[in-house]
Amino acid sequence: MPKRVLASRIFFIIIGSILMGVGIEEFLVPNQILDGGIVGISIILSHLSGAKLGYFIFLLNIPFFYIGYKQIGKTFTLSTMLGISVLSITTILLHDVPVFTSDLLLATVFGGIILGIGVGIVLRFGGSLDGTEVLALLFSKKIPFSVGEIIMFFNVFIFISAGFVFSWNRAMYSLIAYFIAFKVIDIVIAGLDESKSVWIISDQSEIIGETILARLGRGVTYLKGEGAYTGDTKKVIFCVINRLEEAKLKTIVEELDQTAFLAVANISEVRGGRFKKKDIH
Repeated sequence: MPKRVLASRIFFIIIGSILMGVGIEEFLVPNQILDGGIVGISIILSHLSGAKLGYFIFLLNIPFFYIGYKQIGKTFTLSTMLGISVLSITTILLHDVPVFTSDLLLATVFGGIILGIGVGIVLRFGGSLDGTEVLALLFSKKIPFSVGEIIMFFNVFIFISAGFVFSWNRAMYSLIAYFIAFKVIDIVIAGLDESKSVWIISDQSEIIGETILARLGRGVTYLKGEGAYTGDTKKVIFCVINRLEEAKLKTIVEELDQTAFLAVANISEVRGGRFKKKDIH
């Protein structure tokens, strides 16, 4: 890995971990609002024992460093170790710092947003701040549930526990914070300028392709397709656009061929090729 890329990864993992620490220690924990996963368990244990949260976050994640190394690889494990170490230290240092707000709604919303930004940055740069994903990956190979379903079950158990330890009011606020963080993580990973892949099958494929190039400034690729039922050979148009261009592209296709087949899907990342937008005249 080039030194510049490595330095960038380390820098952003540290920044993301600090942000998560701020979200947890300055917004959520002082107001008895939980996060999910290992951090959620750590918050409950910290509350019951009186020990600082950072110690539990680090200790409970130690087994997952080994599992992550075996299941995913060395780079992921080292990135995760760095992130969790910085997160643990941040929560310890911020433990006695005055909280930003005692308003439950503000703490829930802003805590969830800051936490989501931090986790999203770390995930985007190849690390993790919670061993739950690694544990779910391991269990998914042995039981008939997906990684997402296992994480959901795990977090439901944590939030139910929060209802008994704190109050059901706090458990519901915790669910709101978790949902906000989950959505923010998606935005950070996918980016605000979300790209979309477009597949078009039409008898007017060349005209549609030329019009997309002229009116949207996007390059297209023609692929050869064959209908399984009819056996007819047709050109398939493939192109990548951003979400702001989707409506205009649909209008172009409807104007030129109302019977055309059109499929649009989200893409989290686009690299290389000729994705750069051309000037529209």
